[in-house]
Amino acid sequence: MSIVVMVGQLLLGLSILVILHELGHFLAARAFGIKVDKFYLFFDAWGVSLFKFNYKGVEYGVGWLPLGGYVKIAGMIDESMDKEQMAGPPQPWEFRSKPAWQRLIVMLGGIIVNIFVGIFIFWMLTVKYGDAYIPMSAAKYGIVAGPIGQKIGLRSGDKVVSINGKPVERFNEVINPKIFLDNAVLNIQRDNQQLNITVPTSILNDISDKGANGTEQFISIVPRAKFAVDSVVAGSGAAKAGLKKGDSILAINGTKVVFFDQLEGQLGVYKNKNVQLSVKRGSTPMELTASVDKDGKLGFFKNIDIKPERISYGFFQSLPIGASEAWSYFVNNAKGLSKLVTGKLSAQKSISSPIGIARMYGGDFDWFNFWRLTGFISMVLALMNLLPIPALDGGHSLFLLVEMIKGKPLSDKFLERAQIVGFVLLICLMVFAFGNDILKGFHK
Repeated sequence: MSIVVMVGQLLLGLSILVILHELGHFLAARAFGIKVDKFYLFFDAWGVSLFKFNYKGVEYGVGWLPLGGYVKIAGMIDESMDKEQMAGPPQPWEFRSKPAWQRLIVMLGGIIVNIFVGIFIFWMLTVKYGDAYIPMSAAKYGIVAGPIGQKIGLRSGDKVVSINGKPVERFNEVINPKIFLDNAVLNIQRDNQQLNITVPTSILNDISDKGANGTEQFISIVPRAKFAVDSVVAGSGAAKAGLKKGDSILAINGTKVVFFDQLEGQLGVYKNKNVQLSVKRGSTPMELTASVDKDGKLGFFKNIDIKPERISYGFFQSLPIGASEAWSYFVNNAKGLSKLVTGKLSAQKSISSPIGIARMYGGDFDWFNFWRLTGFISMVLALMNLLPIPALDGGHSLFLLVEMIKGKPLSDKFLERAQIVGFVLLICLMVFAFGNDILKGFHK
């Protein structure tokens, strides 16, 4: 069932974004009097569609190949390679007959819509949910350093005082993507020591290799905290041992545990084994025997002594906050792309197909997470479509800019060949991305 939910979220999210992206091209074309022949969600490869109808001279439909969508604009050299239409004399309602600046706006229409959609989604999320965060003052026991963080010298219990000399006010600042992209220096307090730890750009490869759980392997999204049992899963090792709400676990097989990450570390050592728990219930100490499962879990939910703070904003107050968050995704992904091009980031570890995106959505449906990820993907689609690759909006836009500079259009023969080259590049990239995600799945 979780796979069905995962695929359903992927199809819903991408369908929304693809339709709106293509609508941007469609509306811009119609605004300049350009005829649009087809508007499709997904591709009707070899002319096969799942559903279609005609309305006011436009064929609307849903294709069978769920790898995007398209609008077929009359008089434009695109992926349809319709040479028959291009062989005739230019018509006033065709794309090629319009001024270069109008054609440029049509090409950028989808990208502009994706940016506005991303901003709108984060704006609405801010209106509804406000801004929740953990103040740095609540992280009195420091961070929980994962394996990736430990690799560069971090330790659980370290307190991040500042980043690049700037004081940290919110805990989520220590896991902001900018840290990984800009060689940030973490100013650490460890007991009575003051340390500076540089986060190398190469750490992005390790984080990308862990997928959606990568950031957690660097520094946990929740500070180090003391804990107590909140509730017990029926039939679990915790339930069979007799753990109850409010219990504090003090030691496992005689090894003292104070913080929840210490408990997780000890349980990981005793997977599929029985352990002796030293427990405090109220003021009464007791010893319990519990079975640890194959994942290193006892089977209880924790109550920690950290409470996030939440700020609510009005409708218009939320706009700059949502826009800032959306734009940060665009900028951070642009930085990541530059690292990929320069070889500082591994393509194998960072490029994902729809399979990887589906894993990001996860097998449990939650409206907040769905819209947050959909907003993120909208900004990524805007960035990717800006790339100057023939067959993408950015490639078409680049050729139009060259035409505007030269004062005359590039030849149809050149545009046709460029379109084929771009299409082959995209197919190769898609095959690589799908193969990469499939291999990752087998590896896991």
